[in-house]
Amino acid sequence: QVQLVESGGGSVEAGGSLRLSCAASGVTYGSYSMGWFRQAPGKEREGVAVIYTASFTTYYSHSVKGRFIIFQDNAKKTLGLQMNSLKPEDTAIYYCAAGPSWLSAAEALDGSSMPYWGQGTQVTVSS
Repeated sequence: QVQLVESGGGSVEAGGSLRLSCAASGVTYGSYSMGWFRQAPGKEREGVAVIYTASFTTYYSHSVKGRFIIFQDNAKKTLGLQMNSLKPEDTAIYYCAAGPSWLSAAEALDGSSMPYWGQGTQVTVSS
């Protein structure tokens, strides 16, 4: 059974950095795509970044490319998201998710084919 638990959220001023972690149990690295998603109040869920755990290939949304880095630690079975140069519009609840490795990048970033989700962690960026 796959379980995902996020941590590392908090409040930061614009321009600052935060690192999110997702502890994954029941995940066989190399067999899943994993990603970070976010949802702000009144907005639809947005795919932020995905990684294919077998190849370490990554994809990012245009809104975070160049500022965020998704990474995995196979030994610790964690998924991470390093967020730099944060902006107020990055404020949201951030979720990690896991899904099949055969998803295309667009499908993975869409998130609707990811069956496993964490409970989310709040990130607040003040101006």
